[in-house]
Amino acid sequence: MASQRIPFNRPFRSANEVDYVTAVLESGRLAGDGAFCARAESLLAKLTDAPSALVTSSCTHALEMCAMLLDAPAGSEIVVPDFTFPSTANAFAMLGYRPVFADIDPHTLNISPESARERISSRTAAIVVMHYGGIACDMEAFRTLCDEHGLLLIEDNAHGLGGTWNDASLGTLGHLGTQSFHETKNISCGEGGALLVNDSSFKERAEILREKGTDRSLFRRGRVDKYTWVDTGSSYVLSEVSAAILLSQLESLEEIQANRNAAWDTYSVHLIDWAGDLGVGLPVVPDFASPAFHAFALVMPTPNDQRDLIQHLDQRGIAAVFHYQPLHESIMGRRFGAEPRECPISNHVAQRLVRLPVFSDIRQEEVERVCSEVTKYRPSPQDAQEISR
Repeated sequence: MASQRIPFNRPFRSANEVDYVTAVLESGRLAGDGAFCARAESLLAKLTDAPSALVTSSCTHALEMCAMLLDAPAGSEIVVPDFTFPSTANAFAMLGYRPVFADIDPHTLNISPESARERISSRTAAIVVMHYGGIACDMEAFRTLCDEHGLLLIEDNAHGLGGTWNDASLGTLGHLGTQSFHETKNISCGEGGALLVNDSSFKERAEILREKGTDRSLFRRGRVDKYTWVDTGSSYVLSEVSAAILLSQLESLEEIQANRNAAWDTYSVHLIDWAGDLGVGLPVVPDFASPAFHAFALVMPTPNDQRDLIQHLDQRGIAAVFHYQPLHESIMGRRFGAEPRECPISNHVAQRLVRLPVFSDIRQEEVERVCSEVTKYRPSPQDAQEISR
């Protein structure tokens, strides 16, 4: 009997999802900011030690709230990693800010502090870091950089829930942090996110922005007798149905992280010799970081190896994928004045990176099968000759 295909991602089913969703449906309240939103926010804050957590309808929306809270002059520049999802830049571009793309560290694939420093100008208002694969950026360097120039530090922590920097939870180290609960993330409610408000001066306005520019949150706490339109904002509240799933998933975080950790460790041990023989880059974890085990990425020697390994695995019933394309090379990146090959390391990595399956209920036998098939891969004779030159 043929082996069942191993997908790149498989949604995790946590223990209490059905009971919690049923409770929401029976309550008669489906809109957000109800009991399950409050419970999910409370647990997320407890798990991360964040001063305040606001669940949102996506990580993108949480980033848009960061852009609103920034409140800088139109045309201000925001330094962002070149190797990230477009939302990291787009959330700020939508508010009239200009994203400026910083190159990445070739080992961690995180935004490089040195490259970010080179991008700072008199118009810079903030730096956004993204912890690639759930491995912490050099937050000491970025905190120092932001302090020196009076900049806001924002963490796009879409990959990093469960990861730490010097034992502090990722997402709690900047003025603001964002989380993703998209289907592909460690914790998922299909579509969802959160804003971690680490600077209390932003908390009240963040609640207003999330509630369509109204002071409804103050009304619910009895601080005003009626709520009304007081600011800009949008509909960023997570529904109670999604919050019920999210709460159940957050309650399973320890189980999820242990399983992903085991998969990560198996990949690391089983692939190290093969990677050394072929010159393949494996994930690098700095001493200050404890990873979230979100992604396990290989950096292949050549672009052809990226293509060929993905095809090799696909033919054997395993879904592996490439990842981000450099933002500075995109249509929108060029529109903001980025030059070709502006971030050469990002270009290099994008053409060579292969992500292996890592999902929250991946079985050990699936991981071992992936390892077995990966280590059977060898570059074509022509590619091997090219590498040896």
